[in-house]
Amino acid sequence: MANKINDLLELDLAALVQELRASKQEALNLRFRHATGQLDKTSELRKVRRHIARLNMLIRQREIAAASGAGK
Repeated sequence: MANKINDLLELDLAALVQELRASKQEALNLRFRHATGQLDKTSELRKVRRHIARLNMLIRQREIAAASGAGK
């Protein structure tokens, strides 16, 4: 999981979407492990949620930029 914003800025849209899918899968696995008591570091849940939010923000920024660029 790429977690630095600079690393994420270098990715293209398809790579960001792929990273988002992987992060959502990781969040699901962490939630299951937390529910069954197997998760030691619960802070991982917060980190993954924030990573997903960053990815969504970058994807949306690129969609807006593409739409405004196409409108001109």
